[in-house]
Amino acid sequence: MGAGRVPKEGTPMILGLQPAALIDHVARVDWSLLSRIPGDSGGSFPVAIEELEHILSEVKTHILSSPDEPSPIRTMAGGSVANTIRGLTAGFGITCGIIGAYGDDEQGRLFVSNMSFNGVDLSRLRMKKGPTAQCVCLVDEVGNRTMRPCLSNAVKIQADELTREDFKGSKWLVLRYGIFNLEVINAAIRIAKQEGVFVSMDLASFEMVRKFKLPLLQLLESGDIDLCFANEDEASELLRGEKNADPEAALEFLAKHCQWAVVTLGAKGCIAKHGKEIVRVPAIGEAKAVDATGAGDLFASGFLYGLVKGLSLDECCRVGSCSGGSVIRSLGGEVTPENWQWMYKQIQIKGLPIPEIHK
Repeated sequence: MGAGRVPKEGTPMILGLQPAALIDHVARVDWSLLSRIPGDSGGSFPVAIEELEHILSEVKTHILSSPDEPSPIRTMAGGSVANTIRGLTAGFGITCGIIGAYGDDEQGRLFVSNMSFNGVDLSRLRMKKGPTAQCVCLVDEVGNRTMRPCLSNAVKIQADELTREDFKGSKWLVLRYGIFNLEVINAAIRIAKQEGVFVSMDLASFEMVRKFKLPLLQLLESGDIDLCFANEDEASELLRGEKNADPEAALEFLAKHCQWAVVTLGAKGCIAKHGKEIVRVPAIGEAKAVDATGAGDLFASGFLYGLVKGLSLDECCRVGSCSGGSVIRSLGGEVTPENWQWMYKQIQIKGLPIPEIHK
């Protein structure tokens, strides 16, 4: 199913574009804290560094500790693309690299050590003077998350810093839609296409789709996006105002512009389309959601693993549902060693090819 060249030795098969490195501070809190911080609970709303530090200090007094989460706050490299790329290297043994920039601070060093510990190639990650982006992810009793990112003055890579050398020999580029990174996204896609690299894009959030739909439609209509992932909210936002805006209609719309289109439906699984083929795959019943952070990102890891291994559309979705199900079993967007083991078992039960890394 997947096409393209075999990457040369030492070249990552999959590249992630995350212009700004990001550190996530993930904590389980009781709802009373959520009512005391600005913005609606559930969404993602940017804050200044003072506000972020204030929330972190508040968090310490509103922690929900549980016997299976010994450490109440988990700090790790974050960002949707970093989650997907780290999942591909750590859980699936696929060679991956990340393109972006990190600051010369403690958070930057943490991002680098977390990603390199997980086997991600950092030769395309540049260090710059200035702060590294951070995000507080507050998770309530039922696993819903509220995010407060602080990105305003964070260092990031610029469009004119990308080179063809960065992309040469890789097979896929993974990116996330975002209006603030539109220039660097467009530059990366342009170079990727010159180098014959497939492009996978995630729609980021329903707020992003709602507020910046026009540039998103231009990206999709360019024909340069080969694979698009959307969740249910993003999918319905994409067709807002049409008489039929259900996930199936959104899947058809995405599939008109992309070779592969996937709409994830949370507990209801996912639907996907490639050419004329449409599949619907249920979620894994045994996955108990502690924290939904990273479910879509890790679903993408499994799906992309399936594509580079030449699995069928149905199998790609099934592996995706196993990896998406593995990350929600603990806090944050990084899968724990126990949950990778859980995932391999699920993949085995379903008769799918087990990643070499585990054999």
